[in-house]
Amino acid sequence: MTPAARLAAAVELLAAVEAAPRKPADAVANDFFRNRRFIGSGDRRAVSDRTWRVLRTRRRLAWWLERGGASAVPRLLVAASLLLEGWTLEGVGHSYSGGRFAPEKLTPDEATALGALERHTLDHPDMPEAVALDVPDWVVPHLRARFGDTLGAELSAMQAEAPLDLRANLLKATRDQVQAALAEEGIAAAPTPISPWGLRVEGRRKVSTGKAFQSGLVEIQDEGSQIVAALVGARPEMRVADWCAGAGGKTLALAMTMDNRGHVAACDVSAPRLESAVRRLRRAGVHNVERHLVEPGDKWAKRRAGSFDRVLVDAPCTGIGTWRRNPDARLRLRPEDLAELVPKQAMILEQAARLVRVGGWLVYATCSLLAEENETQVEGFLARHPGFATVPLERAWALPGPPPCPGPFLSLTPRLHDTDGFFAAVLERTA
Repeated sequence: MTPAARLAAAVELLAAVEAAPRKPADAVANDFFRNRRFIGSGDRRAVSDRTWRVLRTRRRLAWWLERGGASAVPRLLVAASLLLEGWTLEGVGHSYSGGRFAPEKLTPDEATALGALERHTLDHPDMPEAVALDVPDWVVPHLRARFGDTLGAELSAMQAEAPLDLRANLLKATRDQVQAALAEEGIAAAPTPISPWGLRVEGRRKVSTGKAFQSGLVEIQDEGSQIVAALVGARPEMRVADWCAGAGGKTLALAMTMDNRGHVAACDVSAPRLESAVRRLRRAGVHNVERHLVEPGDKWAKRRAGSFDRVLVDAPCTGIGTWRRNPDARLRLRPEDLAELVPKQAMILEQAARLVRVGGWLVYATCSLLAEENETQVEGFLARHPGFATVPLERAWALPGPPPCPGPFLSLTPRLHDTDGFFAAVLERTA
């Protein structure tokens, strides 16, 4: 593809993302490229990079366009991203030529509006705070309460592209052996600083088609997610429930820490998600996991009340901690989402707590950075359940080295730990 054709494809992909506001951008992109198999891998990467760059900075780009009197439509958002990165208006005009495979030619009014952006940088002191931070207006007070004066630095870290983290599957190989296998495929990976199973690949690499991945030596999993799985403290002789298992990412890690022994129950309300876990379990060589679909009126949990040593609740949440990977999610998030999620999380905690035996642990985790979904949620649960008590992070920590953060709970952020944002609390059933 020519550079102009790549820009036209980025405009088209961005338009598709904006036309499906409740669908994740990566899912839209998968459909987009699946229907355009003529686009090669290098071109796909270039088109995706440009689109994701716009998504990461969309509020600021829109502010500049509106300041120049233009609408924030996909074709102008892409053009604005070029200008604010140092392109000249003349250069953008050449690419927006209206020729074969190129974006439609700029109108005189569009060219005038875009000209106001030339020789400027993306940030401007007149931007409102939420625009400068590239987040919805309503979420700023919540994040300010969480981070205080470091809010700008924390959100700046979430603007960067996330690294690709992998988890070595110790059921099949050591981390060193997996690192060597990836190197044979031309993929340079370095050990992660906290997780003893993690490997980090800088930049975007296609790992899932390689031999190491296909043979189950490695799984794609953020280091923060690996740390949460480790915090469960699952051991070979235990009965463990992953109550919101989804497609089984943490289930796989739990089975590995249990050396494929004991028993893991992967539970979820979504049949498609549980079905998608089957192939992952088989590829990883895991055979101590049963899957269970949680349905209304289901008596499975009632019959197994008080029988699990560990219960992990990786609760549905706003997902703010994953904004590095999913920049479009910040554009989709609404205050109604938070209002719906908080009582849902409380209900899920109530259900899962019944499974925990006396002396067992209930581990509550989210990939959110909001206190309402994290500390406040845990405090409310403990107030309702005096038979549970907090296990301080220092006591629950079982990985090499000291815990990565102070306080009773695990709290990871991209700025401080270079992981996705994660929260986890370990609660012990004492009575």
